[in-house]
Amino acid sequence: MEKIVIIPTYNEKENIANILQAIFSLNQQFHVLVIDDGSPDGTAQIVKDLFAKYPNQLFIEERTGKLGLGTAYIHGFKWCLKNGYEFIFEMDADFSHNPKDLINLYNACKEGNADVAIGSRYVPGGKIENWPLDRHIYSRGGAIYTKLITWMPVNDPTAGFVCYKRKVLETINLNTINFVGYAFQIEMKFAAWKLGFKIKEVPIVFIDRKEGVSKMSKGIIKEGVFGVLSMQWQSILGSYNKLKRRK
Repeated sequence: MEKIVIIPTYNEKENIANILQAIFSLNQQFHVLVIDDGSPDGTAQIVKDLFAKYPNQLFIEERTGKLGLGTAYIHGFKWCLKNGYEFIFEMDADFSHNPKDLINLYNACKEGNADVAIGSRYVPGGKIENWPLDRHIYSRGGAIYTKLITWMPVNDPTAGFVCYKRKVLETINLNTINFVGYAFQIEMKFAAWKLGFKIKEVPIVFIDRKEGVSKMSKGIIKEGVFGVLSMQWQSILGSYNKLKRRK
């Protein structure tokens, strides 16, 4: 067991079987852990029905309600660490992330000496397709704002397509990560950077979802704006407790 992809789901019945097939069809020995937040559309049952097709490769953790992206990933990180995985990935279920890029992220960590590999829309070779203008403005503006406030040398800090080496997630104090949306993604990268881990951005083409409904909301954007300020302020004051190494 070396590498595993965490996919959080909430009402992804249109996508989940296809994204799993696409990952396993890579024949790169990826395992997948689905974290389902009580999807009323039957997403979890679709996953469980596929256990026989993908034995010892596909796993699911079911939660009782819509508890948020950040807590889903924290749950998944802890599960993956407990089960001995060395390379742990974040990925969306909706094909906005191309499964083939998992290989590039893996190689960046395995062979390129990165501790965190980010599938980036905002480095040469990266781009976004099928987004309306307002989404471009929110995303690009948020990335620039984050870089200005935190000084973190990451062009796409809100990216949700990431590979972490095990040692990164073992070092970050996951119990104190509380953000849900944009701010969660930023905070994980910020913590890794502050701890001195090497971050590499790998260009990807991000394609807006074709099936299902976007989880973006004004609350998530607001959390990103104020979360970034909070993180940097705590860092300046020396009280950024996400950086306490686990004993």
